[in-house]
Amino acid sequence: MKIRIDPERCQGHGRCYDLAPELFSEDDEGYGQVIGDGLVPPDKERAARLAVSNCPERAIEIS
Repeated sequence: MKIRIDPERCQGHGRCYDLAPELFSEDDEGYGQVIGDGLVPPDKERAARLAVSNCPERAIEIS
């Protein structure tokens, strides 16, 4: 599983890095960003799906 954030959609609510701080962080302006290369370890897949389902703009994509 791989995650990415669409920067055009992200509005900086911060739910992704609040719910899954091991996968997401914030940039200098408070917008979410993926940590590392976006590959999600199997034990973190639930956290990734939780972040996706809680993003108001649907800016997080899983592939």
